[in-house]
Amino acid sequence: VGITGMGEQGTSGSEGGGSMVEAQAPAKKGDGRAADPRLQGISDAIRVVPHFPKPGIMFNDITALLLRPGVFKDAVDMFVERYRGMGIAAVAGIEARGFIFGPAIALAIGAKFIPLRKPGKLPGEVISETYTLEYGTDCLEMHVGAVEPGDRVVVVDDLVATGGTLSAAIKLLEEA
Repeated sequence: VGITGMGEQGTSGSEGGGSMVEAQAPAKKGDGRAADPRLQGISDAIRVVPHFPKPGIMFNDITALLLRPGVFKDAVDMFVERYRGMGIAAVAGIEARGFIFGPAIALAIGAKFIPLRKPGKLPGEVISETYTLEYGTDCLEMHVGAVEPGDRVVVVDDLVATGGTLSAAIKLLEEA
């Protein structure tokens, strides 16, 4: 299984954020071309909520982006443009925000969608991976047989804080 990660780095201590894009769109790409103008609209549509869900956390709320169909489409389209034509067989979405963007991206690139869920949420035979978070441990589960050897998979999550959830997703997919 080849894994391609998706999502952006969170700021230190920003667990549970909802941003899938950087907070500030760069003026120029590294190759000197102008940055995609859609980035500013996406960035503007993400609401920052201080001290949520607890003091010290700057929560990046994507629900405002979801209420703006054109901006939501731009966000999905940017990922589709990035991954179309790369032989991606599956898009794996990490519960729960990965379920918002993942299926739309999967459909647009002609890939299957694999939900990576919390324990006890998937019926039937599953495999699981336990991982460590900033504040404890958690577990992801996936249906047995969801991926085949050699499948290229894009993993969709809302942000990367410590990398624990993303690492667990990758281990789970590689194990399958």
